[in-house]
Formats: sequence, structure tokens, C-alpha cells
Amino acid sequence: MFLFHSRAAILAAALFCASCQASTSTSETAAADSPSAAAVNRQQELLANETKIDALLQKLTLEEKIAMIHANSSFTSGGVPRLGIPELVTSDGPHGVRVEHGRDWEVDKDVNDAGTYLPTGNTLASTWNPELGYAFGTVLGSEAAFRGKDVILGPGINIIRTPLNGRNFEYLSEDPYLVSKMVVGYIRGVQDQGVSACVKHYAANNQEEHRNDIDVDMSERALREIYLPGFQAAVQEGGVNTLMGSYNKFRGTYATHNAYLMNDILKGEWGFKGLVISDWGSVHDTQEALRNGTDLEMGTDLSLMYNTVDQTASAGMPALTPALYDRFFFGTAALEAVKKDKSLEPLVDDKVRRILRVMYATNMLDGAKRKAGVYNSAAHQATALQVAEEGIVLLKNEGNLLPLSKTAKTFAVIGANATRPNSMGGGSSQVKAKYEITPLQGLQKALGPNAQINYVPGYTIARGQKADPKLIAQAVAAAKAADVTIFVGGSTHGYDYKVWSDNAYDAEGYDKPDMKMPFGQDELVNAVLAAQPNTVVVLMGGGAIDVSAWAGKARGIVEAWYPGMEGGNALAHVLLGDVNPSGKLPFTFPVKLEDSPAHKLGEYPSTPGNPLKQTYKDDIYVGYRYFDTYKVAPQFAFGHGLSYTSFEYGKMDVKPGSRNATVTLSVRNTGKVAGAEVVQLYVHDDQASVKRPEKELKAFQKVFLQPGESKTVTLTLSPDAFRFYDEARKQWTLEPGRFTLLAGSSSRDIRQQGTVEL
Repeated sequence: MFLFHSRAAILAAALFCASCQASTSTSETAAADSPSAAAVNRQQELLANETKIDALLQKLTLEEKIAMIHANSSFTSGGVPRLGIPELVTSDGPHGVRVEHGRDWEVDKDVNDAGTYLPTGNTLASTWNPELGYAFGTVLGSEAAFRGKDVILGPGINIIRTPLNGRNFEYLSEDPYLVSKMVVGYIRGVQDQGVSACVKHYAANNQEEHRNDIDVDMSERALREIYLPGFQAAVQEGGVNTLMGSYNKFRGTYATHNAYLMNDILKGEWGFKGLVISDWGSVHDTQEALRNGTDLEMGTDLSLMYNTVDQTASAGMPALTPALYDRFFFGTAALEAVKKDKSLEPLVDDKVRRILRVMYATNMLDGAKRKAGVYNSAAHQATALQVAEEGIVLLKNEGNLLPLSKTAKTFAVIGANATRPNSMGGGSSQVKAKYEITPLQGLQKALGPNAQINYVPGYTIARGQKADPKLIAQAVAAAKAADVTIFVGGSTHGYDYKVWSDNAYDAEGYDKPDMKMPFGQDELVNAVLAAQPNTVVVLMGGGAIDVSAWAGKARGIVEAWYPGMEGGNALAHVLLGDVNPSGKLPFTFPVKLEDSPAHKLGEYPSTPGNPLKQTYKDDIYVGYRYFDTYKVAPQFAFGHGLSYTSFEYGKMDVKPGSRNATVTLSVRNTGKVAGAEVVQLYVHDDQASVKRPEKELKAFQKVFLQPGESKTVTLTLSPDAFRFYDEARKQWTLEPGRFTLLAGSSSRDIRQQGTVEL
């Protein structure tokens, strides 16, 4: 396990409740109980900041306080120049600092906003490497600092519940433990650069369909075991400075000002002292938002929403009136409410205090020196490359088709995704990349000028596009004539990657129409495989896709996701054997959509007869928890990912504690090339009084091994690894009894097991 000794971690220790991780060892806990001199100094600094905040609150007028708690432009809060309090400058997004927008939301021209385009969230999660989470966050924080941002609006960590969610590409996993382990490093990496991370979208925002008004309900157990742990880890372990509320309702009340989510759990149980930011336009009521957790209301300038006289008049607003931010729920309405009811002013003071805490945490006040940041550095690009290389997943490699031979003379590259850039797609996560290496460019660079590469698109990316017989014929001819054929297809961020409103498949604001490969690709892939059985199929996209029409015929299948600016180079390195793939799936690939628990057991996209209501009837059985418990065969299992080498697991040794356990086993590289294996440890409760999933991920470790090398892996399971949420007692419960511990290469590839009595 890696440890971080950082300002963000100390801030978390000072401001938030302590929390035990499943992988935290006894020695680490003891070390945490002995604060360092730096931690003590930081504690004193935080106390001094609170005193300064008290003084500022005394000087602020009520009008100035109100001006601070709502937007003052498209991406900034209000400041108070009289007291040297600046605006809080925010920016998307989760995998790169967003293209620059002006105060009026229009894209700025002639600015240096072409930056590092990192791989998307599910690519990062596929690395199963928390250290890369920290490196990823470091790049993002450094570039945000260079661009003058105070808050970067990421990471997005909503649980991947359905393959159809158009925003799955931003998120991490179907598993709350994997989310928790990856998000902590990401947050600390960002905040160590002097920029606040903003974890989102809290909570139960697991689809884009009707996201603004869908009312989500679920069992308390599902909420606690599946949908909240990532956010809790972000707060209590990552020390995140800010959190974004989501658009949807939860149990009848909008999540952004939901008393149970915000006051009772986030600020109460978890002790969150940071800032709650609304998603843009997600506040719906002044009184509810004042009382129930929202601290800063963000959104678009209202004048931009009403661009005709008729529309403006119907909304009760004058036409073409500039700067209408005082019409926000936290604007004039809040000011008048506080004037009428003085008991509300302490609530406003608390919101301002939280804003000022973030400003002190990011050295925005008192002339403090801030990190300048770095932009488009070679080191940042190297991180983007490493994340992509470790995140690419080898799904199938029948007969060791891969790696491909570099000595082949002719290569056919087929598929529109081979030449398609992706950085400006997907919605609010748009990044203007300094450059973006496409798969075709990566192969051309890796193979050199002497290789003959014939590219044909095979299909057209357009709304409603079907298979094109002429393009298929061209692809078949190219495949037959080549020594090696590589098909690059899958999903897309949109039909026109430059136009947000035309996005589909993997994009904010839209869910996918189905899980099928779009644009007639199934017919194309079948034709190419018939012509050249040794074709490697490369999938790009933001989630699981239905490959059942041809997966049985393909010898090689690779999942490349949206791999960032260096993605083409990373893919070429993997395909040609310069890099041994080590990625593992962070979510299950169903054979068909109907096998997904949100669709088999649940009510996606809504309750029949009520399009704005949804109950999560899949309950705690999300992803592999459903597939393994209900004995449903997946296309590719959670945690699955092949290598160009092989690994042998030694016998498991289990040492029980009073309420924990330590698992030790050896892993040996039995192949001829260096590689990395992710040892995954699952827990099965043999004697539970309630129904529990067949197995649950509770620890993992990625180990890098040379040929013939062996390493000992030690995984420590804290009491949290054995608990479930008891709805009757309204608390987490660890029942005494026997547990089976299962170590393997995926949720369906268990290599060793043991038992422990607690």
C-alpha cells in the first residue's frame, strides 16, 4: 500500500472524521495515531484560519455574504473586492481542464487552453493502480493551477449501474470498493497542487435519462453498501475540499438540497466541513437550499436562457437584461428571506465559512503564494500515456494472436474510430487537447515508414446510420489483402464531436438507445472476420457493449476505452507487444442488455407508468454481485483482463485477528515476458443472517513481475471488509462466523481460497 503525506491528507485528518480502510494495516493505524510535527503545525494553521474566517464574517455585510453564495458568471462565484475576497473560479473536468469559457458562457478565443487530455475515468479505473490515481490527479491539479482555476469539477464517481448511462465514461466502476481506492489518490493528487477537487454527483445519479427530475428510491442498505462508500472515502480518506450535488431527486426531494443526504449523512455522520456546490441549475427552492446543505448555487446566467422578448416576458423577466445572477435562488430571494427571518443568517454564515475554508486551503487569501502549475509538459503527457497503457484491457487472445508481429509487410486498419479524435466530445468534460494521437497514427508511428498500412473506414458515423454494403466490400477487400488486420470500432462521444447538442452514445445529457454497436458495425465485423479470421477487434467507448454477434468468432478482442491524447501510441504499444497489457475490467460486460441487473431486476429508465420515478429494485445486486449471486454468465467478468504472460498463485495463508484478517500468498510470473497481475481478494459470508452477495471485492494489489520472478502479496482486511448494513438496527454490523476468502485474477477466475472465523 502506498501512503500520502500531504497537505490534503493533513487537512482531511483535521477537518473530517477518521475512517478505517479495508486495506489499512495495524502498523499504519498506529502511525496515524502519532501525529507528526507537520501535522501538528497544520492543525495549528487550520485553527488560525478559522480565527481569520471569524474576523472576515464580522466584517461582511449580509448583502456581501449573499453575493458570495451564488454564481457571478458561468464558472465563478461572487467575491468581495472590499475585503480582498476573490471569486472562486471553477472548471470542468474529470480528465482534463475544460476548454476556456468566458463569463457569458461563450468559448473564449485566442487563449492558451489546449492542454493535456487524460484518459477517461473508466480507463483510469481499469489500471487498478491507485498510485496512477494520484499521478492522474497531479496532472489535472497542476494544469488547473496553471490556468488559474481554484476548483476542478471532478472526479465523477457515480456507480455504473446500467450499461446505457451516457456518462459512464467519466465514472469509475460498478464496485464501491474499487471506486473508493481509486478516488482517494486522484483527490490528493489534485489538491497537492493547490487546487480543490470536487467529487460528484452526490447522490444516486446513475443515468442521464430524465436526470433533472427523476425521483430515485432504493433500500437504505443499497444506499449505504453500494452508492455512498465512494463519496465517504472521498470525504474521510481523500479529504476532498468540495462536493457537487446532483440533479435528480432522492426519495422525493432534490438531492442538491436533500436534508438526509446533505445534513444528516454528509455533514453530520461524515463530518464534512468543506463546500457543497450545486450542479449547474440544480437548485429549486430557496428555503430548502438554505436549510438543507447547499452552500454555493452555480448555474448559467439566466439572461442566456431567455433570448426572445416573448420567452423573457413569459418568464416574468425583462428582455436582454444583463447579469441576472441576483435572480438565482441564492440571490435576492435569499436576501429577502434572511431579512424576514434572522434565524437563517447563521446558515448563510456557515455557507460563507465553507467557501472561505476552501479559499484558505488553496492559498487564495492573505497574499499567500500559490503553485504556478505546469501546462502540457512532457511529464504530463507521459502520465497520460502510462494510464492509457495500463488501462487497456485484453479481453480475448485465442491462440496467442497477440502481440502482433512487427515483421508483417501489410496491415489493414479498418473502422472510423481509427481516425476519430475524442477530446471535444462527451459534454461538459470536453478538453481541447494539445494533440491527440489516433489509433491509426499510433500504428503508423510504431510500425515505421516501411510498413504498408491500408486504412478504410468501413462505416460512417452519422445519426441513424446503417451498414453500408460498399464500405463493407472495401473493408473485406482490404482484410483479404493484408497480412494483419486491425478493426477499430465501438462507440463514440457523438456524431459530430465538435457539437455537444448532437452527441449520443457516450455523452452527458443522453443515455444510449441500446447496448448494440452502432452504425451497422456488427455486420461489418462479421464480414471482416469471415474474410480474415485473424483480425484483432479493438473497441473504443465508455462502457460495456454487446459483442455477442461476433465475439465467438474473433480470436483477439481489446478494450481501449477513450484513452486520451496518447491513446493511439498506447494502443500500438500494446498490440505490438512493446507493453504487456495489465488492465482489468472495472465493470461487467453482460452478454445482452437484459442480463444487466438494472434491467432484469430494476426499473430502468423509470417506473412503468411514471416516467419521473424509479426504484432500484436490483438493490445491492449491482454488477458482478448480481451475476455471481444469480448465476448469470457474463460476456466478460468484472476484474477480467488477460496478459501476454501467465501467473501462478501460491497457497493462501490466512492469519485471523479478533475482527480482521491478513491474507498472504505468492504470485509468480511463469511466462517469458515481464507483466503485471492484479490480485483480487473477495469475501463470502458463509453464515450470514441476511442475504448477501456471493462475493464482494474487499482488497486488491497490482504486482509487477519479471519472467520467473515471484513476490509475496499481503492483503489486510479490516472489520469493514466483513460488515453489512443492518436496516433494522440502522447501523453496520459484523456478525461472528465463518467467511471464505477468495483470491483470483477476476471475479470469475478464483485461484486460491481460505477461511477465517471471526
